Amino acid sequence: MRLALILLGSLLAATACNARAGTAAPVPAPVLDAPRASAPARQTAVVSGGCFWGIQAVFQHVKGVISATSGYSGGSAKTAEYEIVSTGETGHAESVQIVYDPSQITYGELLRVFFSVAHDPTQLNRQGPDEGTQYRSSIFYRNDEQKRIAEAYIAQLNSARVFPRPIVTQVVPLQAFYPAEAYHQNYAALHPNQPYIVYNDAPKVEHLRQEFPDLYTGK
Repeated sequence: MRLALILLGSLLAATACNARAGTAAPVPAPVLDAPRASAPARQTAVVSGGCFWGIQAVFQHVKGVISATSGYSGGSAKTAEYEIVSTGETGHAESVQIVYDPSQITYGELLRVFFSVAHDPTQLNRQGPDEGTQYRSSIFYRNDEQKRIAEAYIAQLNSARVFPRPIVTQVVPLQAFYPAEAYHQNYAALHPNQPYIVYNDAPKVEHLRQEFPDLYTGK
């Protein structure tokens, strides 16, 4: 399905490449955040916001991120397959599981990247050329702390009118995360010249480099 959208993606590149949706001001850091850990550790965050290729590509270049895996969240194990998820009827969203070191980056800093350059949080059930509930914007929280930080940050951004339209990102409990098929993993890195990646995902990584030079890693 996504390959069939490559040409459409190129036509929509002017808008799809702008993950920030024409924000009126820089996306501020969250007022409420988790404290930075004093020693290296591993924590996990799960988000969705359009095609998982681009979300994965962005977070693979964020300092403190140990791994980013494309997958599915929101539905059952038996429907966690790309062809079924693509129907938009499974409850799944194309998601990315981020394993990070909280001594190097906080949960709130990850969300700042998510809202700033990874996707447009004001688009309902779509991102750029991709449309359907499987492309919805969501934060799947693992505990009460993640829920509080995510909800407070969305309220902060809406109150400051950072975006020209209200944020539609859902904040929902994580029931499970199912890794996507092997051919979806590291897709942007393995197919840098594919038109969809060139027009829709590579600009997000470039925006990360420009807007968050202290967080960007060229790995």
